[in-house]
Amino acid sequence: MATHPTLMVLSLHLLIFSFFSGVISDLASDKSALLTFRSAVGRSILQWNPSDQSPCNWQGLSCESGRVTVLRLPGVGLIGQVPAGVFGNLTKLRTLSLRFNALSGPLPSDLASLSELRNFYLQGNDFSGQIPPSLLRLSNLVRLNLAHNAFSGEIPAGLSNLTRLGTLYFENNQLTGSIPDFNLTNLGQFNVSNNRLNGSVPIKLRKMPSDAFRGNLGLCGAPVLPACPGEAALPPSTVSQSPALTPMGTGGGAGEKKKKLSGGAIAGIAVGSVVGLFLIIALLILLCRKKSSNRTRSLEVPASKPHPAAAEAAEVQLEKEMEERGLTSVAEAAVAPPLAAAATTNGVKKLMFFGGVGRVFDLEDLLRASAEVLGKGTFGTSYKAVMESGMVVAVKRLKDVTISEREFRERIEAVGLIDHENLVPLRAYYFSKDEKLLVYDYMPMGSLSALLHGNRGAGRTPLNWETRTGIALGAACGIEYLHSQGSDVSHGNIKSSNILLTKNYNARVSDFGLATLVGPSTSPNPNRVAGYRAPEVTDTRRISQKADIYSFGVLLLELLTGKAPAQALLNEEGVDLPRWVQSVVKEEWTAEVFDLELLRYQNVEEEMVQLLQLAIDCAAQYPDNRPSMSEVASRIEEIRRSSLHLEQQNGHHGDESPL
Repeated sequence: MATHPTLMVLSLHLLIFSFFSGVISDLASDKSALLTFRSAVGRSILQWNPSDQSPCNWQGLSCESGRVTVLRLPGVGLIGQVPAGVFGNLTKLRTLSLRFNALSGPLPSDLASLSELRNFYLQGNDFSGQIPPSLLRLSNLVRLNLAHNAFSGEIPAGLSNLTRLGTLYFENNQLTGSIPDFNLTNLGQFNVSNNRLNGSVPIKLRKMPSDAFRGNLGLCGAPVLPACPGEAALPPSTVSQSPALTPMGTGGGAGEKKKKLSGGAIAGIAVGSVVGLFLIIALLILLCRKKSSNRTRSLEVPASKPHPAAAEAAEVQLEKEMEERGLTSVAEAAVAPPLAAAATTNGVKKLMFFGGVGRVFDLEDLLRASAEVLGKGTFGTSYKAVMESGMVVAVKRLKDVTISEREFRERIEAVGLIDHENLVPLRAYYFSKDEKLLVYDYMPMGSLSALLHGNRGAGRTPLNWETRTGIALGAACGIEYLHSQGSDVSHGNIKSSNILLTKNYNARVSDFGLATLVGPSTSPNPNRVAGYRAPEVTDTRRISQKADIYSFGVLLLELLTGKAPAQALLNEEGVDLPRWVQSVVKEEWTAEVFDLELLRYQNVEEEMVQLLQLAIDCAAQYPDNRPSMSEVASRIEEIRRSSLHLEQQNGHHGDESPL
């Protein structure tokens, strides 16, 4: 019986309709899950437009066959717990990278739905709880990195079921118990250092580098660890020797006799050795030139602008390759895709240095550097980068820079020309389509915020009056210098976390000049800087010098009271410092204002009150009532001079420690 043509066409239409309906439905499910994820941990960070029909063009996403297959959001500032139900809908994910954020809580229970997941990167967050059983059902997993979190409990033996695993990183967590005897034939990268593990290292894992087990006091049996009870110490590796290299009299058979070489044989050996040496040298030169050529091609890409789709594909491929190598470095954390239209000189892409100095290091040195997240600030995430040469720098990865390359270069070069002993010097920058990096000197003692508010427990060493006033004076001098560059030049983001300290506790002001580089989405969140923001400020990208002085007044109050200004970041507790101090002083209980750590310096009470009055003047409600920054610096210098004079008169020279 013949089929009617109309029925055939109708059937075909129905088949096509059902196929595309299924694709749209699945993509809609992906979109819904991603919006739930955004609402929970990245509402103010991820600029995903809910009105878009497809999420495939959103930041950090890639799609294939109408499904989301890659979710990659490294170091973007995600905060909070990932809710259940997100991963359960993203069933086609192959790569999930949320590394170097501030995500916390346990891993969601619906991880088992990610049956096609191959690459899973969560390092550098605050995840806690046990490694969930659902993780053991990801049979296609090749790379798993849970390092630098707060996971506890034992390492599941069931990881042996993930037979494709090649990378397994658990370092810097709180894992306990013994290391399972994994039967993972493909495992090439492994690290469980700095946990609380005990017992014997399995024989199959003892081939791993010794650093993979450090920091576990209860472990034994690996090359870096003591021998386990009843087990002999691991012998040093031996090198087999060829009989020809065996010392005379120790090699060969017992009946072997020494034979004297003729003069011709000796001459032949000598000539052959010289020729062989020349051949080896020539081969080494050839290899070095080839390696140098390849390295140059990989970093100094011609300046011609690639097609956007090709550039994006190259960037994604580069980041994928770095992830596949398991790097926990600036390459992975800060400069993942350095191939888009970069800052150029003589037709090549490279780091651009300030001050007329040569290239102290290059992008490849940063790619190889080990990295540590220092913090996530208003304008981006900062990293400590330790290069193979031993040089240490701080790298800031800017976010949401909306200006053109030409504008960026002009503005950042103006910042790079600013040089003062109380400012953190900007050494270099890098500009590409998706990455804007700033390279600074590294400040080893961290920030004033960490010094004031970190470790307020029993083991804390008090921060003394001399050190506090020295930090105040240094910061004031740095800001005064900025203001001297022009009436329209201001810092725009003064707070204690932007006052960094050298080994001698000298203050260096950081993050100056960055407010003009970013768009509205990155300009300081009113909730995050509310404690420092002057009441007249409406646009946080346009901060006047008088507004800077208000912020500095709050900073002085913070130094004097030991209290953090009110902030809504990470649920930190704080107070409205200017209002609180005014209320206490009004009741004539001035002594109640000061940090308990300062009350033992009774001989400088008058100077403490003078600095308090200066802080109140700086934080005046009306801008015209605030002093200039040069006056502020002069008054602090006079207060500090008076304090030192009193100490000398009383024969007291302060504590031995700067704290």
